[in-house]
Amino acid sequence: MHKLQFTRRLGLLALALGLLGTGVAGAETAYPTRPVSLVTAFAAGSGPDAVLRQVAEKLSKLWNRPVTITNRPGGGGFIAIDAVRRAAPDGYTLLQLDSEHLAALPLLYKSKNFVTLDHFDPVAPLFRTPFLVAVGRDSTWKDMKDLVAAARQAPGKVSYGSWGVGSPGHLAGAQLELLTQTEMAHVAFREVSQLFTAVATGDVQWSMASIPSSQGVYKAGKLRYIAVAAPRRIPQMPDVPTVAEAGGPAQFEVNSFVSLLAPRGVAPDVAARIHADVLKVLADPEVKARFDTFAFETITWTPAEIRQQADAKSRTYEQLIKRKNISLD
Repeated sequence: MHKLQFTRRLGLLALALGLLGTGVAGAETAYPTRPVSLVTAFAAGSGPDAVLRQVAEKLSKLWNRPVTITNRPGGGGFIAIDAVRRAAPDGYTLLQLDSEHLAALPLLYKSKNFVTLDHFDPVAPLFRTPFLVAVGRDSTWKDMKDLVAAARQAPGKVSYGSWGVGSPGHLAGAQLELLTQTEMAHVAFREVSQLFTAVATGDVQWSMASIPSSQGVYKAGKLRYIAVAAPRRIPQMPDVPTVAEAGGPAQFEVNSFVSLLAPRGVAPDVAARIHADVLKVLADPEVKARFDTFAFETITWTPAEIRQQADAKSRTYEQLIKRKNISLD
């Protein structure tokens, strides 16, 4: 063989092997190549924790990598946030937060000068949950019309409870006051169980409630739902009317959404992989059935849509927090 031809063939072979090697290396570095950690601001055994564990199990099978969960509840979400905010933005440490951590937290803790979405990138949606208006079994109120009438007749006397200052339940009460031009007395509880016991006994007259947080008291027959604060009735409680159907303001809509975030600066291809694979998991019939038991509505928002939804909530919360001078500083 001519020496020049031989040299060319060697060169082509080296090039081919080089390209093949590049392809193999690329496959080896495709996300994820090692375990993924999910940190949640919710307590073990809570609704958001329960469904996250199922999502993690499905992701682990899809990725063929361990996906672990660490619960860091408390501190208004800052315990979980601080555990993740300095992690590498490589997609291997993700954070589960709700919309209030994104939208209300910066307004409630002004002295911290911390804007959640300045430090984290949304990467995948999980679910949205509606809230119901709950009263005790022996309450004389049958619907929202009764509740609003009582608040108008006795300004500042009607009491409502929540699971903490600045919680969705507290801000929802402030929103109902604004929409109905009433003033009510807010009572904050340290534990959700204490809240619904107080509603059941009449120590406070009403509260917002999610299905997973209030089902124990409801199934015991000590709690009634008089309305769902949503545009439509929910399949899990088809006999519970919407607020508008129950004689309340149609604009009174209360929900919270939960999503996964990564430390700011995650690579677009990694974020896209996480988003696509989480949506695959959410479409799994087993996962959808599990979410349905909690009345959690799976959502398919893009990261940009998660930001838009958080911004919309922030505008609403800012008005309510300023009006009622709510602060956790």
